[in-house]
Amino acid sequence: MLGLLSFGRELTGYEMKKWAEQTLSHFYWSPSSSDIYRELFRLEAAGYVAVDTLPGELGAKRRYRLTLSGEDALRGWVSRAPLPAAFRLWLGHLQDPARLRESLRAARAVADKLRAHAEADALSLTDSPELSHAACALRLAARAHAAERDRLDAALRELDAHSDRSD
Repeated sequence: MLGLLSFGRELTGYEMKKWAEQTLSHFYWSPSSSDIYRELFRLEAAGYVAVDTLPGELGAKRRYRLTLSGEDALRGWVSRAPLPAAFRLWLGHLQDPARLRESLRAARAVADKLRAHAEADALSLTDSPELSHAACALRLAARAHAAERDRLDAALRELDAHSDRSD
C-alpha cells in the first residue's frame, strides 16, 4: 500500500485498487478492496499515511498520502526485502540508481545460472527415453530463465537510456 502511494499522488482506496490493477497485477499481485482498506486503517494508525476527508455527493471521500515516516519505512523495507526484480524496478524511484542496477544485474546473473543448470540437467537426461518428458520440462525451464535474463538486460538498457536523457 505504501508503494502505491509513493509516487507523490493522493489517492482514495478505490484509486489505489485501480492503480494496483494497472501496475502491480502485471508482475506481483493485486490486493482486494477489503485488503486495501484494512491496510490503510492500519497504516494510518501507525502514522505511515495521512488522510484528508473531502465532502462528496455520495458521502465523504478519504484521500490518502504517504507521510515522511511512511516513506522512510518503505525505503527501509525496499532496501532489506528480497523483492522480485519487476517489483524492485517499479519502486526504483525510492532507491539509489546504482544499487537498483546492481540488484537487477544480480537477478540477471541468477536467471542465467538457473538457465545453465536447467540446460545441463536436461542434457543429462537425453540418454533415457523414459525421461523425455522430464528433459523437455527442463528445456522449457531453461528457456524461461533465458527469457527472464533477456528481460532484465532490456530493463537495464532502458535504465541506462533514461539516465542518459536525464543527465
